[in-house]
Amino acid sequence: MRTTRYLTTVRRPVALCSALAAALALGGCGAEVEADAKDSGTVTVKRCGEPVEYTVPERAVAYEGGSADKLFALGLTEHVHGYVMPPANPPVSESPWASEYAKVKMLSDDLLNKEVVVEAKSDFVVAGWNSGFKDERGITPEILDKLGIQSFMHTESCFNYPGFPEEMSPFEALYTDFERLGRIFRVEKKAAEVVDGLKKRVADVEAKAPDGDPVPVFLYDSGTDQPFTAGNQVPPNDIIRAAGGRNVFDGLDERWTQVNWESVAEGEPEVVIILDYGDLPAERKIDFLKKSPHTRELPAVKKNNFFVLDYNEGISGPRNINGLEKFAAYLRELKG
Repeated sequence: MRTTRYLTTVRRPVALCSALAAALALGGCGAEVEADAKDSGTVTVKRCGEPVEYTVPERAVAYEGGSADKLFALGLTEHVHGYVMPPANPPVSESPWASEYAKVKMLSDDLLNKEVVVEAKSDFVVAGWNSGFKDERGITPEILDKLGIQSFMHTESCFNYPGFPEEMSPFEALYTDFERLGRIFRVEKKAAEVVDGLKKRVADVEAKAPDGDPVPVFLYDSGTDQPFTAGNQVPPNDIIRAAGGRNVFDGLDERWTQVNWESVAEGEPEVVIILDYGDLPAERKIDFLKKSPHTRELPAVKKNNFFVLDYNEGISGPRNINGLEKFAAYLRELKG
């Protein structure tokens, strides 16, 4: 097992104070870089299954809302140089951390690429495997390692990361990301507070879950000939489970994956979750499901049981728990 090392050592303790979202109920100031950070050159933290030595980043680049939200939730705005936000993402003005986005640079509205990272003189990039980092796009952790640029991957995306895979439930992966980022930025106490707050909110939802058999739920991402949906390795699976439902594809050890309409029908979903994102709005997807011969007779479609999940509530990030709370309230009302 190799350990990736970086040559640049950054030693600058910074006190940060950023407004946290009321939705996270974690009030108060942002994180302070721990006092001993100025004396520590590197810390070893896992990047998926690979131990990597990190210095404290000062010019982080975040890809998509989930990455930026994690950094802002930890009070790390002063360590963030900018973000890359492709068209699928809703406007950052809708984020609980809109005020923090306004303090950093919008670097690109395209997919993540090496050029924008290098031009930004970034020393740290946060993205997911196959969602940001991808061989075909010419930007991977290994490529950035060779450029002396640190990188971090969402643990949820490590399921199929070549060479150093790592598997855990999506919510556990979310908590792990905060803990690992907390170590990298030397804000462990702040990370623990954030994780404790998220876990409490999940426990509160689970305690109110409807009695009886879990409601069968189908998540519809996209696709007409064949649907694209959520396996058990992405956040909607845990959102559905914790709220008192059952993903009809929870038996698939996959992340976002393609299935067929016959298997959707066999699942007899009582609810359809529509993943809503900018370039393919929910209304068009619902209209398709109501008209398609593959889906118009599904119990959920006949009963008009559609729940719209925001894109940033469906990808790995603290807004997963916002999505959970909203979906749980919907299920309770449906079964009430």
